[in-house]
Amino acid sequence: MAGNITRADILRAALAILDSGGLPALAMRRIAGELGVQQSALYWHFNSKQELLAGLADDILERVPDVVGDTWRARVVTLASTLRAALLEHKDAAELVATAFAFKLGSKAPFRRFADELHGAGLMQADVETAASVLLHFVLGYTTNEQQHWQAATLGAIDAEGTAEDDLGPQFSTDRFVSGVELIVDGIDTRLQGPHPSA
Repeated sequence: MAGNITRADILRAALAILDSGGLPALAMRRIAGELGVQQSALYWHFNSKQELLAGLADDILERVPDVVGDTWRARVVTLASTLRAALLEHKDAAELVATAFAFKLGSKAPFRRFADELHGAGLMQADVETAASVLLHFVLGYTTNEQQHWQAATLGAIDAEGTAEDDLGPQFSTDRFVSGVELIVDGIDTRLQGPHPSA
């Protein structure tokens, strides 16, 4: 029974359902139905729905390409931007990844990539995990809000015209996102350039 489908088949079907219906549509029964198998067949590859969702989050993150840049700053900004772009390709992907990361079910790859760049830049190990966490949470939080706003506007739950801009311009744009990442990077760079501020 389970030999008729693979882990990749399940993730592919789950991603298609996520794209069409978002997280609420990701029921094990529906995934099994799309594959034409009994629901129990999924549990040969995933012990629980939570494990499947974590696997789907990791599958999406594997699509984030390696980044290049002359400096650690450039690479960190590019990594944040490519991560956001990958999440925006799939409905509710930012929320999915944020949930998997928060519950320690997976989605650690971006955190490790940020941490590796910051460690290579010379940031003290005590600060690396905090700084990497701040970067990742900014990307996930910004992109989650961005996707929720778009979906609410699509459903007519909010007035897209009335909420799309504020005094600073468009609420959600690549320029505004990059500016936020650069503010965090500026803070990290300040820590790199001098002694820790006293308590």
